[in-house]
Amino acid sequence: MQSLSDRVLEIFQEITTIPRESGNEEKMTRFLEKFAADRGLASKTDSTGNVLITREASPGKENVPTLVLQGHQDMVCEKVSTSKHDFLTDPIEYVIEDGWMIAKETTLGADDGIGVAACLALLESDLPMGKLECLFTISEETGMDGAMALESGFFTGKTLINLDSEDEGQLFVGCAGGVNSTATFTYDTEDIPEGYKGLLLRIYGAQGGHSGDDINKDRCNTVQQLARFLYAKDGEYKLVCFNGGGKFNAIAREAEALVAVPADKADDFASRFSFFGYTLGSEYHKTDPGVKAEVIEKPLPEKAIDCRTAKALVYSLVAVHHGVLTMSQDIENLVETSSNLASVRTQEDGKIIVCTSQRSSVDTAKLFIADRVAACFRLAGAEVVQSDPYPGWAPNMNSHILKVCYESYVRLFKYQPEVKAIHAGLECGLFLEKFPDLDMISFGPTLRGVHAPGEKMELDSLEKFVRHLSDVVTSFK
Repeated sequence: MQSLSDRVLEIFQEITTIPRESGNEEKMTRFLEKFAADRGLASKTDSTGNVLITREASPGKENVPTLVLQGHQDMVCEKVSTSKHDFLTDPIEYVIEDGWMIAKETTLGADDGIGVAACLALLESDLPMGKLECLFTISEETGMDGAMALESGFFTGKTLINLDSEDEGQLFVGCAGGVNSTATFTYDTEDIPEGYKGLLLRIYGAQGGHSGDDINKDRCNTVQQLARFLYAKDGEYKLVCFNGGGKFNAIAREAEALVAVPADKADDFASRFSFFGYTLGSEYHKTDPGVKAEVIEKPLPEKAIDCRTAKALVYSLVAVHHGVLTMSQDIENLVETSSNLASVRTQEDGKIIVCTSQRSSVDTAKLFIADRVAACFRLAGAEVVQSDPYPGWAPNMNSHILKVCYESYVRLFKYQPEVKAIHAGLECGLFLEKFPDLDMISFGPTLRGVHAPGEKMELDSLEKFVRHLSDVVTSFK
């Protein structure tokens, strides 16, 4: 007989075949609707794409309060530069090694595909439980669009379990809020003189990671480090383009800039950049042992970015805050406020787009760090726009669902789980704005390297997670 954890893994493996990048969740939404229809379960989809599937209470459990289980449909789609993977069409390729499920060249999508799979396995199971409402939101990774658009009354339960956490044995009762800040530089072009050579400067092989969970690990941000080198060589080159990083919520793993350098100085310039690679290897020998720098000769176009804009861009990328700003004064070892310099893109239409994200468990501090980032870029002449901020989730240590989950864990595994807040953003804060009476908790299996290629899930932790979740669902009252 197939165990519930094996069924969760089987469903997740099916989910890995479905394209579901943020903003492209239509096939995932259809999959959820079909899953419900094939099993005779009630479902509804709102105009945004959020899906709710309901399983009525088992006989004898009709008086148990309704539980809401929640995960998000989308995934962060990141890959190594050499990968041919197309996230719009291709299934995720993964291996099982040493007890881990690993996507080596792309993200795996266990964030939050495994939470979705756990919901679906419980919906179709014959376990005795009260009424379940399983909520699947869209575009969590790019701004929590689904949670923001959720209509009042879309679900009826007063207790919600978010299945979007990444450390088995930890129960999360609070999270940071966040906002994205995007700077746009407008550039003119100027001629590249005769006698210049094109050099493509690349920094790659950095660890990257989640801009919430990993921001305190002091990992190499390749965008800022490339700007650091260019700042030090100010006046020795003309900037043709600067590109690097990826998603708002991922630490930049790769960056490159094409520069024009006088031919008689190109070898020395290239040599100094190669030496800079050794500097990075020394500075980040523990956090980013694979980080490297390389120089490739490239043909040059006729034009470069005008000197004033190039200087403003590089200076601001060096000056803008990246990393932890403050630690919590109330919870030991919890990051309170941070900012992530996520990406830079040079466009052919005369625009350079710089994407950043800010997080804090204190709303006023979140807005202040966002203002600081905006001020830095505005001083450099860029236009800055900010997304609608999403709220944090303040811990409630008297929560009933916390008590249920804690006691269940101790009963099952004979030791105490950690009760924590997390610096990453969860949708719980938005749910609380719309449903003020909600009692919430978040937990999940152990994931590592989320939001970066090489994302992996520990299979032993998956089994414990599923045992814990099923015990909570069947014992809840």
